[in-house]
Amino acid sequence: MLALAMGLNLWRAVRGPALPDRILALDTLYINALAMLVLLGIHLGTDVYFEVALVIAVLGFVGTVALSRYVLRRDIIE
Repeated sequence: MLALAMGLNLWRAVRGPALPDRILALDTLYINALAMLVLLGIHLGTDVYFEVALVIAVLGFVGTVALSRYVLRRDIIE
């Protein structure tokens, strides 16, 4: 189910009609990747995947904020 969602998000990121659609698709794609890593960590019973998921969550959030600022102002750093 997550693989299908990731595939559809990737399709939207590549074929999206506008930049905000692509940003939203990338945001949803990294959230699906987080869910997959957490489920894999639960299945294997190891903590390494949770740490990787935490790093991806922080980087994904910062990336989404930076891209949103770029769309609104055409400048990331003020």
